[in-house]
Amino acid sequence: MKKLALIFFAVMAVFSTQNASAQRGKYGADSAECIKYLSYYQEYYKQKNYESALPNWRKAYALCPATASQNMFIHGTTLMTRLYNQTKDAAARSAIVDTILTLQDQRMTTYPKKRQDILNNKGQYMINYRGSDAAYIYNNLNGIVDELGSKSNGSLLVNLLQSSIALYRENQLSADDVINMYDKVTANIEGATAKNAAEEEDNLKVKATIESIFADSKVASCENLISIFGPRFEADPNNITLVSNIVRLMNSAEDCASNDLYLKAVTSMYKLDPSYRSAYALYRLNSARDNVADAGRYLEEAINSPESDAATDAQYYYELALFSYKNGMRGKAYEAARKAIEMDYGYAGKAYLIVGNLWASATCGDTIDKWARYWVATDYYQKARNADPTVADEAGSSIASVSRYFPEASEAFMYDLTKGQGYTVSCGGMSASTTVRVQ
Repeated sequence: MKKLALIFFAVMAVFSTQNASAQRGKYGADSAECIKYLSYYQEYYKQKNYESALPNWRKAYALCPATASQNMFIHGTTLMTRLYNQTKDAAARSAIVDTILTLQDQRMTTYPKKRQDILNNKGQYMINYRGSDAAYIYNNLNGIVDELGSKSNGSLLVNLLQSSIALYRENQLSADDVINMYDKVTANIEGATAKNAAEEEDNLKVKATIESIFADSKVASCENLISIFGPRFEADPNNITLVSNIVRLMNSAEDCASNDLYLKAVTSMYKLDPSYRSAYALYRLNSARDNVADAGRYLEEAINSPESDAATDAQYYYELALFSYKNGMRGKAYEAARKAIEMDYGYAGKAYLIVGNLWASATCGDTIDKWARYWVATDYYQKARNADPTVADEAGSSIASVSRYFPEASEAFMYDLTKGQGYTVSCGGMSASTTVRVQ
């Protein structure tokens, strides 16, 4: 029995020694002080007493090794962020930002399993605090996006493209550099894997934002694209990646669907990869050449492809509505516009305008419907104005134009109708409920 007791105490002594050694390893040489200040700041932090938490966190951060607590970096970032917001001095603010970024680096080094999330966060902190410095954002986000690839947060991709455009305008980057950046961020967002429907929706919005920013930049002028990609295409006409990029970029540029390079690239793309992208490119090509039947057929082929996403389909439906309206295919224009409105993705306002125009120009006989069509058109113009501020002026002008054709109150009275009364109209293959309006 005495022997068993001695063995028990010996084992406990060894365990205690090992535990103390582990504690020293995790909490450093001055483990007692490290643990004390960790405890102090964490208690204040839990109570949301951040003013008292901060000095104790500073002591813990100075005393403890990085292995002491991952929360030391997470909480420290929060405390530094609050301090930044309370600080007015520019130099002090810059030092705080350096600390925030350093905390991310130290956390990544010590806890590498979280590297992806931390790296995305670090990029966002750069945007939040140094986003006005285009060169800084370009140089630093570039490396982060190169490492994360399709796992990059959408905000990082958008800001990286914006910074490259800003540097192009300052003559620090070439048009070729910006176009290559557009290719990179587009490939990353298209390669992103969404975990759920909400993430898929976010990715589509990021993609639309990237395309809008790039189109608005005017970097991809037709002249620039031909100059940059003409020699590349001639050297490698069967490179599907190259050909696809040429077609996509020329699609985004104004009046760029009738030159020889576009014709060659589209033809090659459809031969190498008969996808929705190549079908859409052939629509653009035939539309530019007034081949109405072929243009419409290729655009519908692009829409019906299972490969295209919802945002792309919404764009294509809007384009089909506009194309059909301009070419006198009223029924197809109406149905395509309704689809674009239903899907939205930023095209509802423009599609409402088309439906309004269809009603305003409808042939409705010589009954009360000759006026009612203008009431319905007004309804759709108002919807357009409410849905999209960018078309508000056009919608307002259209309302002013059709309102001139409202009947006099006495004319409406002859049909037993008064201002504000509900009315249902059907003509030109369309039907709608509207409200009586008079001069």
